[in-house]
Amino acid sequence: MLHLLGAEREPDGEGMERLRLIADGGEIACRLHPSEDGDAAVLWAFGAGGGLGGPAGGLYPRLAQRLRSQGVLSLELAWRQPARMAPCVADLLAGLDWLAGQGRRRVVLVGHSFGGAVAIAAGAAREEVVAVAALSSQTAGTELAGALAPRPLLLVHGLADEILPAACSRDIHRRAAEPKEIILYPGCRHGLDECRDALDRDLSDWLLRVFRQARGRG
Repeated sequence: MLHLLGAEREPDGEGMERLRLIADGGEIACRLHPSEDGDAAVLWAFGAGGGLGGPAGGLYPRLAQRLRSQGVLSLELAWRQPARMAPCVADLLAGLDWLAGQGRRRVVLVGHSFGGAVAIAAGAAREEVVAVAALSSQTAGTELAGALAPRPLLLVHGLADEILPAACSRDIHRRAAEPKEIILYPGCRHGLDECRDALDRDLSDWLLRVFRQARGRG
């Protein structure tokens, strides 16, 4: 666990901000897509390489900008120690702590590749997480997939994934409890570039749906 000591924000152009979460275990670099109203947020997690890159040619900032008009804040989070499961789970939990301080009580975690497993592990640990989406996910670190229920789990994978086969998402789906969905894109590789338009549509539709459902439960 990390304990947040503070945060620093500065403009980053086009309605975005650089955000540094200052914790007792170091600083976590983030990119913030603020939304003035609402209690919903998406926390976006990256792969083992870290940084603030991402799948499908900028999927995260692209959808983050769309979601702002729906009152959904987005936080992209870069790992302090990329590819290390326990520190990265701690990073996501620290991100959730910061979001809670901003009044965001309905949070969806979205992770790609290694980040998909981190999102599943962190999501199982926190009540404010209302759903998890894992894109091109690895299986290592997903032992708690069954503990996400009754929160929705979405799994997305390309059938031409050259790094992690689609069998990874099929295995997670088999072990998870309902509600769960799996989307498999023919001809799509690990980075999901080949299915960009379909992924934009399917993931944004799913996000808005789970936010509506979570509001209804509240």
